[in-house]
Formats: sequence, structure tokens, C-alpha cells
Amino acid sequence: MNIQNADNERTLRLVWPQWQGAGRANISALLPEVPLERARYGYVYGARVLQAILPEHAGPTELVPVGASDDEGSSDGVESRGAVLRSTGAALDAIARHDPDRILTLGGECAVSVAPFAALAAKYGEDLAIIWIDSHPDVDTPATGYDGFHSMAVSALLGHGDPQILDRLPATVKASHVALAGLHDWEEDAYANVAAWGLHTFAPDDLRESTGPLLDWLAATGASKVAIHFDVDTVDSEDAALGLGQVPGGLTRVQARRVVDDLGAAADVVGLTIAEFIPRTALVVAELVEGMPLIPRADPVIGEV
Repeated sequence: MNIQNADNERTLRLVWPQWQGAGRANISALLPEVPLERARYGYVYGARVLQAILPEHAGPTELVPVGASDDEGSSDGVESRGAVLRSTGAALDAIARHDPDRILTLGGECAVSVAPFAALAAKYGEDLAIIWIDSHPDVDTPATGYDGFHSMAVSALLGHGDPQILDRLPATVKASHVALAGLHDWEEDAYANVAAWGLHTFAPDDLRESTGPLLDWLAATGASKVAIHFDVDTVDSEDAALGLGQVPGGLTRVQARRVVDDLGAAADVVGLTIAEFIPRTALVVAELVEGMPLIPRADPVIGEV
């Protein structure tokens, strides 16, 4: 099934501008041109831009409410854990209101895939495979060195990590049904989990000429349905700088789009997430013009998207 043909009244568009999953120190280091108090909301701007540029669709749209508080400090190894728990619960409630067949999620940082993909896993069971297209493995846990929950998203879907967050999820997925595609940037203490949990990985060079290796893996799972997580930092930052981190050596835009299109032709795409988009220029312009004559100062509270 082609992705473009999957838009109908049973497709939920989930707009989820969650930003609390990215660690403060990480934001400050990777987005230095914007003051931290504004840079922290970069994912909100990203979700707004994505929602603005996409055409209208046939199904319902839900905006997941995301608060302005980041619950300063770590809690049991997960930064802003309380905010993440509240946001995850709100997303699952929104999904339950519609019981959709398919979910398009506009983020937000990488953790916005956790709730929709868990809901799809509960619906489709072992007929669902997950393709995580990302420069990073996102297999941190509260025991590893980085406490941002966006780096723990794959771990949570596999059933590893914070017990309270895992208790909220309606289902988890077997490692044999999860593949990491485009992977080429990681921290060693988290990366050890990839081998320990038996995850299949595909580096950018494995997919530059053909999506064949990934399609072969998908066929071997026996799953007819797929949920695709697309982190925009998968795109080589020398081709287009789209994410928080500037990661060279990834797939080009053409290659990344071909991978997604080939997956859409090979399987029934029931989930697609666009995550980690940071519109850096928009953030800089917002900082520049805020408070000019006739322009009110912005309230940092997340508003309508």
C-alpha cells in the first residue's frame, strides 16, 4: 500500500509538540544561537511548521496538550519525567477517542512515537513491524548517561526503561520486529543495548543504492503492517540541516525519501512519525521580532498548533 493512499477517515493526525524529552544541556549545546528559554520550545515551532505545510486530510486531528513546565531536574534517570508521563497519557487518551487504523504523528522530539506505536502494537500484534529511521539508536535507559527521554523511545517500545512510563503503554514490541535504519551516531554506553537486545541495524551505506536489505528484513518478519519513525536528523546535515544535532554522513534527502516510499510500496503503513524537526531560522526570527512595536511578547506556554 502506498502511503499517499492511506489517508481516510480512519487515519488520525496526531500533532504532538512535546519538547521535554530533550535534555536541557543538549539543547543548549546544539542550539547555541537561540537563548535556552526559547530554544527549549524549538520542537513546538517544528510541530507548528509541519502542521502548517501539510494539506488538509480526511480524518480527525488531535492536538496533544503539552505544558510549559519541564519539571526541572531528573527523576529516576528521566529528565522531566512528570511532564513526559502526563503528555504520554494525554496522547494515549487522544488515540483511544478515535481507535484509528492509522496514525500520522507530527512531533516534537523522538518520544512522540512511543504512544502511537504502542497503540498500533496493541491493535495489530505481531503483524506490525517498526522501522526506526534515525541517525541515533534511541536505546538509552535511566541507567545510561543521557537522561533525555527522546533517546529512550526505542527502549520503551521494547519494554525497557522507566516502570511508570512502561505501565502506561498498551503494548510493547519484540526486538525481532524492530529495525534501526540510517544509524551512524551514538554513545557507547547506550549502543551496547542494540546488541544485547538483538536489534537489526542498517547504516546509511547499507541503503544508499537500494532499500533491498531493509525490505528483505521486513519480509522475514512476516509482518504485513509497518510503523515508520522518521527523525529528520537522518538526512545528512551537509545536504540539509533539519534536526537539533548537525549529523553529517547520513542519507541524502533523495535517499531517505526513496527508503520511505519503498517501505510504503511493500507494506501497509499504519504509522508514520515525523520527529525532531527544529526550524532554526524561525526560532532566530521569532527572537528578533518579539516585542517590536505592534508585536506582543510571546507567552512561553504552548498554544494552539
